Amino acid sequence: MDGDPPQPRQHRPPGRPPARPGVQHQGPQGAVVAADGKDPHDERQMWWWLGYFLFGIHIVAFVMIYAVTHAPK
Repeated sequence: MDGDPPQPRQHRPPGRPPARPGVQHQGPQGAVVAADGKDPHDERQMWWWLGYFLFGIHIVAFVMIYAVTHAPK
């Protein structure tokens, strides 16, 4: 633990930082819409899919627990 202490951290100057390359865009990003006009990432469908997925994981877990507890010794 010898030597000089580290230099204090440098703080950013006030205000917004300049834009980095590849980050600039000309306007607000629009919604992703398919050619037929429907949103491919419908939020309601996503929640149903998540519900079925979680339900399925629980069924698999219960079957595995049953198999382990009823396995021959």
